[in-house]
Amino acid sequence: MPADAVGTVHPPVAPDAAVRIVSLVPSLTELLCELGLQAQLVGRTGFCVHPRNLVQSIEKVGGTKDVNIEKIRALAPTHLVVNIDENEKPTVAELAQSIPNVIVTHPQTPRDNLQLYRLFGAIFGKLPGVAARAQQLEDAFEAAMAALMSRVANDRGGNVTSDVLYCIWQDPWMTVSRETYIAQMLALIGWRQWQPPDAAQSSARYPRFTWSDALVSSIDTVLLSTEPYSFRQTHADLVEKQIGKPVHLVDGEMLSWYGSRAIAGLAYLQTLRSTSGD
Repeated sequence: MPADAVGTVHPPVAPDAAVRIVSLVPSLTELLCELGLQAQLVGRTGFCVHPRNLVQSIEKVGGTKDVNIEKIRALAPTHLVVNIDENEKPTVAELAQSIPNVIVTHPQTPRDNLQLYRLFGAIFGKLPGVAARAQQLEDAFEAAMAALMSRVANDRGGNVTSDVLYCIWQDPWMTVSRETYIAQMLALIGWRQWQPPDAAQSSARYPRFTWSDALVSSIDTVLLSTEPYSFRQTHADLVEKQIGKPVHLVDGEMLSWYGSRAIAGLAYLQTLRSTSGD
């Protein structure tokens, strides 16, 4: 049995078990539905919006950071799905006192998605169809990764071709560190995420920054993500005029959502590489 991100090995559920899952991670709510577990999902956050036709009937329990603990307890879940980056540790610790199985996740590289598929497949694989769907996702991910790597190798030999600044927020401006899942996704196509000069001394995964001549001169391209801040094309046009460097609006879900959406995310990276001119 694979362990979760904190080393906990969760026992597989029995085929006839009364499984009740609360997911506090939007991308993993989508993954659970892709595995055919929507009937077992009894709670989700308001940010768990995919697949739209399936999640609408699932009870909302707050946001990823501000969940309603009493509401979750009332749902009597057997399993709670959380993420180290997205959910507050004290909240998870409090919920763990009354929920038998807290599944902690922390994917940091694209290939960590394979471990996610295997983890959920191992825990819920005795329920009808889940093991087969988990294997299908694993196979689809491997095929998408192989296609992307072949494309990159054919284009430029796989070398780093561009220094980028990926923006997730403004007022204040915020970016991501090179250790994040997003930066590792970008690295697949040779896009090296900018890092602040003091990065070696800082543990910030989502550092703030201010625009400066030194920063602008160190990057080739700016990427404005559609989430968590809702950047739009008007923002991209304004920043491009301000700094005189190419600015692209990118789909934040495709680059930051792990789980089943990561497969489409790999294909999206091919599109980005083509449209950016690299």
